[in-house]
Amino acid sequence: MGQDPAAIRQEIEQTRAHMGETVDALGYKADVPARAKDSVSDKVDSLKSKLTGAGAHLADAAPDANDVKDGAQQAVGIVQENPLGLAVGAAALGFLAGIMVPSTKIEDERLGPVADQVKQQARDTGQEALEHGRQIAQETAETATAKAQEALSEVKENAQDSAEAHAQDLSESAKESAQQVHQAATSIR
Repeated sequence: MGQDPAAIRQEIEQTRAHMGETVDALGYKADVPARAKDSVSDKVDSLKSKLTGAGAHLADAAPDANDVKDGAQQAVGIVQENPLGLAVGAAALGFLAGIMVPSTKIEDERLGPVADQVKQQARDTGQEALEHGRQIAQETAETATAKAQEALSEVKENAQDSAEAHAQDLSESAKESAQQVHQAATSIR
């Protein structure tokens, strides 16, 4: 209860300042026309700066007359060196442009059956390629299985031969040990 009057005054001043800021903020929020005007003004300024920057960028990016002349000469040189490539490129470009242009009703009526036939041929060719691929994959799998079985039977034969040889060695070793034990036993008697 015994607070310092100076501290209380300072607290009151801070509260008044804070309240003043809050009242100003609420007043601004309530003033819709002023906020709209500020927003439009900000957007106009932003657009102006973007346009100014773009204009400077375009001025820097624009080629000079020598660059254009050099590029044209280079293009002419390429065309003269490779006319077949130019023809193929132009045909491909024309084909792509033709595909992208929507067909008219008359084209659909006249070219519809031909287009359907081409599509069916493409499907048939794709199906044949798929079947051929399946057949090759099946043959490859069968060959791999046969090779694996051959290798397995060879490993089994080698293992059996090795086991038989090892068993014979053990049998002979056991017989020799038995004879030695028998001889040692008879010599002790």
